[in-house]
Amino acid sequence: MSDRIIIPSRRVFLGTLGAALFTTRGLFAEELVKTPAQTEGPFYPNKLPLDTDNDLIVVNDGITPAVGEITHLTGKILDAKGNPVRNALVEIWQCDAKGVYLHTNDSDRKKDQQDKNFQGFGRFLTGSTGEYYFRTIKPVPYPGRTPHIHFKIKQGRKELLVTQCYIKGHAGNEKDGIYRSIRDPKALAAITVDFSPIKESKIGEVAAKFDVVLGMTPEAH
Repeated sequence: MSDRIIIPSRRVFLGTLGAALFTTRGLFAEELVKTPAQTEGPFYPNKLPLDTDNDLIVVNDGITPAVGEITHLTGKILDAKGNPVRNALVEIWQCDAKGVYLHTNDSDRKKDQQDKNFQGFGRFLTGSTGEYYFRTIKPVPYPGRTPHIHFKIKQGRKELLVTQCYIKGHAGNEKDGIYRSIRDPKALAAITVDFSPIKESKIGEVAAKFDVVLGMTPEAH
């Protein structure tokens, strides 16, 4: 991780800032744990926003950021052998700081609560290194669920995996039925990640790294 995180103009950081946040660690095939699949849930956006880039903090060219702890979410998409997956479309979606999803079945009922400045959904297409990057908010709990971020990985028209990532050490995890449905401790650890404060940040930003290991070797594109 770089010594300083500087957020330049929005369009500049979309293509450059994420690269500075990746960390390198050794990955060996025998140590890889397949990322377990999890339910898509009822709130995958039924109407995609006009803005679907990897910056969920600001909608289009707005100047008012979303409410919440700014989170730099990075990771790699890997195949079953640990090779980076190129041209994987990574989609994420999550509720806003008030617990409201972008889906109309949720947002229509909670119009007065919804953060209109939170994009709620984003996409990132991986390159040769398999890396992805999003700027979003640290997930929050809502009735019945511990904090989580939904992930969907696609390649071309093929859906490769749907899963969720969780905050390591959050008190709500052990009460969450979807989280606890994963019985294998290693698989559970694979979807539980640190959301660590960035020491150099003056606005309380955090960083999280979530590598996704597919249980298959996708087609080359």
